[in-house]
Amino acid sequence: MHTYTVSQWILFFFFYCFCGWLWESCYVSVCQRRWVNRGFLHGPLLPIYGFGALIILLATIRVQGQDVLVFLFGMIAATALEYVTGYVMERIFQVRYWDYSHQRFQLNGYICLSSSLAWGVFSVLLVRFVHPPVAKLLVRIPALVAEIGAYALVAATSMDVVQSFRAALDLKEVLIRLTEENEELRRLARRAEVVSAFAEDDLRRFREKTALDCSLLTAALEARYSQHQEKRQSRRMRRKLQLEEALRRRTENKLQALRAIVEALENYCDHLTDQTPEQRRAEVDVWLERLRDREAAIRTRSAKTYRQALRILRGNPSAAARRFPEVMETLRRLSGRKS
Repeated sequence: MHTYTVSQWILFFFFYCFCGWLWESCYVSVCQRRWVNRGFLHGPLLPIYGFGALIILLATIRVQGQDVLVFLFGMIAATALEYVTGYVMERIFQVRYWDYSHQRFQLNGYICLSSSLAWGVFSVLLVRFVHPPVAKLLVRIPALVAEIGAYALVAATSMDVVQSFRAALDLKEVLIRLTEENEELRRLARRAEVVSAFAEDDLRRFREKTALDCSLLTAALEARYSQHQEKRQSRRMRRKLQLEEALRRRTENKLQALRAIVEALENYCDHLTDQTPEQRRAEVDVWLERLRDREAAIRTRSAKTYRQALRILRGNPSAAARRFPEVMETLRRLSGRKS
């Protein structure tokens, strides 16, 4: 193999990142029947394909010309990269950006046999047919031009990586915060049921008002309805309005549940007697304070909180979060996408 300079390796990396993004975006768009800007980054790059191509080229240096060994070495190297990348990203962001759990012969959902075989086929195509003409064209680029172009791409992509990393952390924070919020509201609703000692009919009405599960399920229908609104506006503006409307409806549902819980606890406080233990009075006061704090947090939450998180989900329609399945489904509905 020709000995390449650092700048040439960098250009190879970005070229294969772009090819991977083009392939994945077209393939996923056909499957989803809509355009999907695939990947983790904002720009048209999928780094795993860039790293995969470089690792395959390096792993097969000594076996080029032997297609069986190229297939085997490339498959092993790329599969190892895919497993490590998936594992590390899930540990950092609590989200699995691809999930092979439903595939046969898979390992922890990060890799599967069909994907590994595809990497092997890609290795042969890359080494035999794709890389040679690409390399011939690239080595003709003057060294100074190649170096300037390589480092300009590195600088631009570095900024994209920083922004995308922050967006992924935002998604993680949204998942954690909303999961904790849902669990706390359910817990407080159960406590309010106990201390208020409702009659059967009152209890039924109370549960209907505080049914968070019902509120979350109705978000799908509301999101579908919002998709038919503002058809004459631009696509970006329409998506923004849809998101804001879905968030407004979801916020109203949660605030309604909160108000029902608060009313129940306040009603209970009104019927407390002098014989009521002080500990119980203090406990109810703490619950009311927590509910009011939660209400203030929900009211101040804006669409901006969700926008970057939803962008990531739109670009990774198969993403999963094992610790936060309910909230992940809610976010998909807010973005108007089916799971």
